[in-house]
Amino acid sequence: MELLVRYLERNNSTSSGLTQDVIKEQNLRDDLRYYFMSPCEKYRARRTIPWKMGVQILKIIMITIQLVLFGLNNQLVVSYKEENTMALKHLFLKDYSGVDEDEYSVAVYTQSDVYDSLFYVLDQYSQLGRLSVGPISYAEDGDGNLLPLVVCKEYYRSGRVDPSEETYDIDAQLETVCMSHDPVTANHWRTQNSSFFQLDFYRLINVKLTFQLKGINLQTVRSRELPDCYSFYVTITFNNQCHSGKVKIFLDTDATSSACRDWKISGTAQKNTHYLLVFDGFVILVCITSAVLCTRSIVLAVRLLQRFARFFQENFNRKVCEEDQDEFLNGWYVMVIISDLMAIVGSILKMEIQAKSLTSYDVCSIFLGTSTLLVWVGVIRYLGYFQKYNVLILTMKAAFPKVLRFCCCAGMIYLGYTFCGWIVLGPYHEKFEGLSRVAECLFSLLNGDDMFTTFAQLKDTNTLVWLFSRAYLYSFISLFIYMVLSLFIALITDAYETIKKYQKDGFPLTDLQKFLRGQGDFQVMEEDSRTDTEQSVLCCCRRVPVNDEAIPIS
Repeated sequence: MELLVRYLERNNSTSSGLTQDVIKEQNLRDDLRYYFMSPCEKYRARRTIPWKMGVQILKIIMITIQLVLFGLNNQLVVSYKEENTMALKHLFLKDYSGVDEDEYSVAVYTQSDVYDSLFYVLDQYSQLGRLSVGPISYAEDGDGNLLPLVVCKEYYRSGRVDPSEETYDIDAQLETVCMSHDPVTANHWRTQNSSFFQLDFYRLINVKLTFQLKGINLQTVRSRELPDCYSFYVTITFNNQCHSGKVKIFLDTDATSSACRDWKISGTAQKNTHYLLVFDGFVILVCITSAVLCTRSIVLAVRLLQRFARFFQENFNRKVCEEDQDEFLNGWYVMVIISDLMAIVGSILKMEIQAKSLTSYDVCSIFLGTSTLLVWVGVIRYLGYFQKYNVLILTMKAAFPKVLRFCCCAGMIYLGYTFCGWIVLGPYHEKFEGLSRVAECLFSLLNGDDMFTTFAQLKDTNTLVWLFSRAYLYSFISLFIYMVLSLFIALITDAYETIKKYQKDGFPLTDLQKFLRGQGDFQVMEEDSRTDTEQSVLCCCRRVPVNDEAIPIS
């Protein structure tokens, strides 16, 4: 009797243990299935409202509106700076045609033209208030005094040049002499300091005139925003470094904006600014919510992966392969978090700009533009839940490793052509003057753009270089268009055809997908027979094609 009782107790405990293992396995399977469901499937399964998807939709709308508003304002700022630079060139550069010649604005070739252009700047500067049609004037210091105009000339310390005798004696030490004067009396410099303007052109390197102007961007009133005050740091350079008989004249401006010290405006500009600040604050709140929800999902995924890995180790003595591990580490969530952080930083900068505390329009536009790009790219994640829209994502994922390796090899050839074109054709062709311009020109040729112009613009003064340029351009175009580009497209096409075949015949199943389907045909690994590396490789390689579609995991 006692033996019978012990036997029944042992059977009950065994069956109880088996039941607990089955329940544990089923709970894990249910949690995994729920994790990999789409938001709509989660709602139908457990009536859970897809808050994360709702936040993403709201964020897309708000960030796009924020970007458009900031972009319109930024365009006004950029156009104001560009138009002011053009106006200053017309005001201070004699015979300026309105179009820059290469990197410089005007070129002069005689001594009289150099003096005329130099004195023209001084005359125009002295009567700026009567000439300019825009709200621009001289800058003042803290005491209310006008900031001076400064003229500096840089030249060799001493020297003697006699081209007819082919002799020269130059002291390479450079000297700089400067003079400054009040803008009101700038037109009297020629009579009071005539010796300063006696230029020895064979020793002269350059002449620089620097001055500061103030302006107000009134066009922002139309967009119901407060106008900014600008400081323009103007530098006019007479460049004679080449001593080739051609003096290049440059006009460069560096504009900085700031809040005006005293202003009064009637209307709704200030009220509109407050509304924009509130809107930007709400965008920051939405982005923080989105980042928190995505971080929470990543944490839950890591915990779920640990449970799944522990289950596989305990029941089958094998590790989860890297491919299945990657399914838990969702790259979309990482991208959303990055976009949220960039949107928060951009929104803070935008609020500071609207409050006239910062003027970093370019930095703010980079943050807002990149965050908007990532937000819209993230929409693909939700389209990936539908099989017909998922082709792009799967093709890019399958082709990316091969394309990356292919680009590394093709990039070596591309760099070789870039350096060769720069060193040989740079002095004779404007598109090959710098490494970046060579790379851009070759990329245009690679896409079949502007071919005839590239051939025609080469100066044929040197027959050898002309012949080399033809061989260089023909070989590059033939190699990259007919071979490299075709192979690049073939790699993507091959990945696309593979994905289409899998969608028709069924995707190979990983261990994770077989577990989700309730299949238990997992090979139990002996502890002594396989190393950890061999187990991982076998795990990832054992993929059995089936006729049924695999469970979509995004």
